[in-house]
Amino acid sequence: MIGKLNHVAIAVPDLEAASAQYRDTLGAKVGAPQDEPDHGVTVVFIELPNTKVELLHPLGEASPIRGFLDKNPSGGIHHICYEVEDILAARDKLQATGARVLGDGEPKIGAHGKPVLFLHPKDFTGTLVELEQV
Repeated sequence: MIGKLNHVAIAVPDLEAASAQYRDTLGAKVGAPQDEPDHGVTVVFIELPNTKVELLHPLGEASPIRGFLDKNPSGGIHHICYEVEDILAARDKLQATGARVLGDGEPKIGAHGKPVLFLHPKDFTGTLVELEQV
């Protein structure tokens, strides 16, 4: 069902500093900050030859990333994202096996302009999983 690893998301307390570290220290191609108000985050994508790293920073006080950074002030890996061909079929198959889809179970449009869903970390060895339709 899952396809390629789309990205690894890292919550960061300082988006500008994290972007500079990837760009200047590691020599990576770093995109521009992109506000995602529906998800309460500002994101920056780091382009790698085989995948992406997504830097996440809170956008607004109600951001889910703010709570993560309160618990992990230095930041850290927030979630991993896998590609799926049909997000609704993937959701239905996962729910049939007992996996929990976060929110209302309906896909939202993610940072790449494609439908995404998040799966409960307790159902996936403590890892928050995002599925993105490609």
